Amino acid sequence: MGDSQTWTAAPSAAEHARSVLAASWSCAVTAEGGREEFVGAHTVAEDGRVTLDVPADSTLVAAAICAPRGEPSAVLEFADVAPVPVRSRIRARLWIAGWFVPVDGRLEFTTTRVVLRRPSGAVVVDLDEFAAAAPDPLATAEARLLTHLADCHPDAVERLTRLVDADSLHGAVRVQPLAVDRHGLTLRIERARAHGDVRLPFHAPADDVAQLTERMHVLLTQASAASCPRALQRQRTDRDG
Repeated sequence: MGDSQTWTAAPSAAEHARSVLAASWSCAVTAEGGREEFVGAHTVAEDGRVTLDVPADSTLVAAAICAPRGEPSAVLEFADVAPVPVRSRIRARLWIAGWFVPVDGRLEFTTTRVVLRRPSGAVVVDLDEFAAAAPDPLATAEARLLTHLADCHPDAVERLTRLVDADSLHGAVRVQPLAVDRHGLTLRIERARAHGDVRLPFHAPADDVAQLTERMHVLLTQASAASCPRALQRQRTDRDG
């Protein structure tokens, strides 16, 4: 990555995992009967328990019927995909291991292990922390917020680069909003052959979209008062010439 910017005020692993689970629309399930992909088939309880509503001809249903005690082991996989087109769009992967129990025509999942893989590496999430954590309040709105920022306010994104250390912008050819949560905004800085991410923390957590708007205005005000990084100035000069 090569960027020196420090990540601060970020969600915990358990909160991040719950946010991935809350925002994901699809999941892949690997069980004794093989691997299947489902779209819009899972629901999540307040404590993170997952229930699947799958077709009657699904191999998971057959596995649940044929498995000892009717509890087939399985692994659920969820991908956290950046809504804005960038390189390496998968920001994180979440794996939940456990077993299914058929209940009233649906498959209820009992979790035994949770693993979250981020660019910094994989971490095993404590089950009690996972159950107690709440998803980020902006998780389900993030895709809409980021695509609006990238498509309608590219000037604001460029202005925010004034808050980024000049070394992190060296060789930059494009900057895009990669992620946002209640604690801050992450920018993806793309270079000719590499990329890096920079975190811009908010001065206080944002618990809803209205508060997020205020936090973004504060960042933009700070950026307006900052000078344009030399690295970005060189980039503009090269591009204009």
